[in-house]
Amino acid sequence: MEVGLVQKINIDQEMQQAYLDYAMSVIVARALPDARDGLKPVHRRILYAMFDMGLRPDSGYKKSARIVGEVLGKYHPHGDAAVYDAMARMVQPFSMRYPLVDGQGNFGSIDGDSPAAMRYTEARMASPTIEMLSDIQKDTVDYIQNFDETLTEPEVLPAALPNMLINGGSGIAVGMATNIPPHNLGEVSDALIHILERWTKVDDISVEELMEFVKGPDFPTGGVIIRDPEEDRLTNAYSTGRGRVIVQAQAHVEEMGRGRQRVIVTELPFMTNKATLIGRIAKLAREGDIEGISDLRDESDRQGMRIVIELTKNADPEEVLRALYRRTPLQSTFSIIMLALVNGEPRLLSLKQALRVYLEHRLEVIRRRSEFDLAQARSRAHILEGLRTALQNLEEVIELIRKSADVDKARTRLQRSFKLSEEQAQAILDMPLRRLAAMERRKIETEYKEKLKTIKALEVLLGSPKKMRSAVAEELQTLKETYSDRRRTRIVQLKKGAKPVAMLTTEDTAPSRTVWVAVTKSGLISRTAENKLPRLSGRNAPSTLVRVNTRDTLYLVAINGKTAAIPVHTVPETDSTQKGVPVDQICPLLKSDGIVAAFSLPPKTDAAVEGYVLMTTRSGMVKKTHINEFPGPTARAFKSVNLKSGDELGWVQLTDGKSQIMLVSAGGMAIRFAESDVRYTGLATSGVMGIKLKAGDELIGTEIVTEPGEVLIVSSSGAAKRVAFNRFPKQGRYGQGVLAWKLPETERLVGVATGRGTQRATIHLARAASKAIRLDTAPLRTRPAQGKVIIEIKPNDRITSVCAPLDPPNFEASKPVKSTRKKTPPKPRSAKKPTKRSTGTTTKKPARGSGSTGKTSTRSTASTTKKTTRSTRSTGRKTTRKTGSTSKK
Repeated sequence: MEVGLVQKINIDQEMQQAYLDYAMSVIVARALPDARDGLKPVHRRILYAMFDMGLRPDSGYKKSARIVGEVLGKYHPHGDAAVYDAMARMVQPFSMRYPLVDGQGNFGSIDGDSPAAMRYTEARMASPTIEMLSDIQKDTVDYIQNFDETLTEPEVLPAALPNMLINGGSGIAVGMATNIPPHNLGEVSDALIHILERWTKVDDISVEELMEFVKGPDFPTGGVIIRDPEEDRLTNAYSTGRGRVIVQAQAHVEEMGRGRQRVIVTELPFMTNKATLIGRIAKLAREGDIEGISDLRDESDRQGMRIVIELTKNADPEEVLRALYRRTPLQSTFSIIMLALVNGEPRLLSLKQALRVYLEHRLEVIRRRSEFDLAQARSRAHILEGLRTALQNLEEVIELIRKSADVDKARTRLQRSFKLSEEQAQAILDMPLRRLAAMERRKIETEYKEKLKTIKALEVLLGSPKKMRSAVAEELQTLKETYSDRRRTRIVQLKKGAKPVAMLTTEDTAPSRTVWVAVTKSGLISRTAENKLPRLSGRNAPSTLVRVNTRDTLYLVAINGKTAAIPVHTVPETDSTQKGVPVDQICPLLKSDGIVAAFSLPPKTDAAVEGYVLMTTRSGMVKKTHINEFPGPTARAFKSVNLKSGDELGWVQLTDGKSQIMLVSAGGMAIRFAESDVRYTGLATSGVMGIKLKAGDELIGTEIVTEPGEVLIVSSSGAAKRVAFNRFPKQGRYGQGVLAWKLPETERLVGVATGRGTQRATIHLARAASKAIRLDTAPLRTRPAQGKVIIEIKPNDRITSVCAPLDPPNFEASKPVKSTRKKTPPKPRSAKKPTKRSTGTTTKKPARGSGSTGKTSTRSTASTTKKTTRSTRSTGRKTTRKTGSTSKK
């Protein structure tokens, strides 16, 4: 338009066109991600700038201000706050399922705290980001001019990771919005591989078929997705690209003692501000809108989230939770809008369409990468052919170059004499004299043959669409094995007629799965993802290993008798025991309390369950307590056994009340007696002596006798043997026992284990790594016989213990122990009145109580003269026992 020229325009048309241009600019260049790499332009420019700066995962960090300046000056001419906020979000583990930037410093929190100023923080690329930019230098994507046309930037990244689905994204454009939830990489990879395998029949793949792999969103903050079978919103969202799902916090109830309970929230719905949530709960409790809350605090730390809501004594946890879900963000609705750019246009994508767009992009990247590699291989092979020609005619080439006046004439004469190209002739002239050595000549031949193989393989790959799809599938499988992790968000299918508010606690939503819980010698605790034994050998071999159900309560017992009760689902799920967390971070036991045993009990129900917890100390004391005495998950540690000074708890096992018990000492003695010889007592009580130990002797193992069966015995020299249980005679409790192994004076027994011959046990050493053995490695021998050396021990080392996996009995299938006397079920210690107990003198043969009746038996002895007052567990009456008589008071 010429200066000074006035032109009449239609203002309506001008406004419409200007608004459309602005709207498309916001949609394409700011708000919506590309369906191929799942990135908006600002995120793509940040990652490419970091790649260009060399900020690899193994390099040093750079100041965030330096990175933001690089992005602003080269690719993104907007405000620095917008760039820094976008980069900070890619650092936050509570915003990104798989963070793309590795940050150092304060990048904000789930409480809504803003990141520190960019001059204080540092960043570099995270490991998955390398996969997003892999092969970008092989002409795999198109480049466009930057804002001032001085540089180029990629239009899209190669994106070996399906970033749009695994990290999701949100944005508001003009007249449209997107809200893509994050997903699990392993599930998305499996769905992509499934589509590749059925590429020729991809139109026949249904959304329900894909949802067998992609179960649903997997939010970085965990939570629970509630699916209603009558209105399956998740399936509708994946079918149409638009829908809603109900997301709920993870919460469980803990006992505080004295009849009080508290609610523990460990996971929140995605994008929920924790500080705002706590403020909302506090306001509702203060104004009386929610009754029953006595205290509220945030105990979150680096190990995880923990919001504690203490309740009053008369409050019903379920009613409080219902009110919290109804009136706070503990339960919210996540709107799914899978809107993304496809060929530069916004499109609403179904799950299948989103997966297909990504696969088409990857196939294009593989094709362009293969073409680039093929061109490079052919160029190098062409040069090598020239070098081979020169080496085959070495004397003539040297003479020709020597007689040439200059380089140009030498190049021309080489081309004319040996029919070489200009590139080949130049390579010959540039070849150093060291390449004339015999070894270097062989290297040229080897490289030439390899290039020919590469060329042939690439030509076959480019000529076969099936092989290209296989290459994409192999890369996806590798990425899955490298970066995939367990699902964090649990998906719960409601039963017909049930309402989402009925799923209150983690116990209600957790699936019933059998897993293994392991505790290592260093105090790390973890659980497996499935019913598969963890590794039983190595430096991080478990010292305590027990099979549990995810709905059970786990009891961790320390060497001093202190016990912690926690829900199994609160134990971190890992793929290796060395990735566990310290025990004191998930339970009230201290770091100094060494864990000696662990066991689990099913949730308490109204139905009576018969079973006992058997505890044995190093000095030979045995204590039996009914499982109903043990509380559910509690916030405080409790005493499960009273120990004498200098004694230590050694073993804890679950029994049915009718078993046979065998104790083995370090001096080679063993005793076998009926469990009914041990009367059951409450918590925080002492037991009875099970074996008479000689001076300097101690117990090294307690086993439940299973006939027919065998016991593995291991000595300090590394020798071991198996002895059948029927070799050990039954006798009364508190005897010296029989000889289990005739040991030399310098040798002692160190551990025992029972199980089938094919089962494995772990032998722990003081210095060397723990060793795993099969039980049938040791020979089957008689009691006095010597064993066979199964493990070599260095002179400065020793065996510390033997650990075998513990598979607890099924109490639900157990029947109550029959008794001829009336007996009331034992009550928890907290529900009974305190009783007084006075200690009598020790006789030659102490009295044994009947484990089936719970009442005290009367036994006359000539040496007993003192009275003993005992409180009867079943009736609460006191009986005074004297020699030869019994009277009631």
